[in-house]
Amino acid sequence: VQLQASGGGLVQAGGSLRLSCAASQSIVSADSVGWYRQAPGKRREFVARIDRDRSTYYPIYAQGRFTISRDNSENTVYLRMDSLKSEDTALYSCRIVIWGREYWGQGTLVTVSS
Repeated sequence: VQLQASGGGLVQAGGSLRLSCAASQSIVSADSVGWYRQAPGKRREFVARIDRDRSTYYPIYAQGRFTISRDNSENTVYLRMDSLKSEDTALYSCRIVIWGREYWGQGTLVTVSS
């Protein structure tokens, strides 16, 4: 499975972005699809996850600001990010777990200017 992340860019603090993660094949059977991020000099951290039953999970910093969704017909998972802060600046990557294996996309860069 190949994943193509897109939608990153430069945005002012308080602004919004929508990231997309497009899979090369159907994600209907995916156990979960998630977003992770890594800021310069920091460890990769969990951002959001959506499971096959559409249950969603977020860390505290993302709750109320980020929304993950999936469109199985488009083989795409989205991450809507609102009220962006400078500390949200990072490379955002998507990860899919399907048939017991995980796959990662190449990432899309989000830069939030204060």
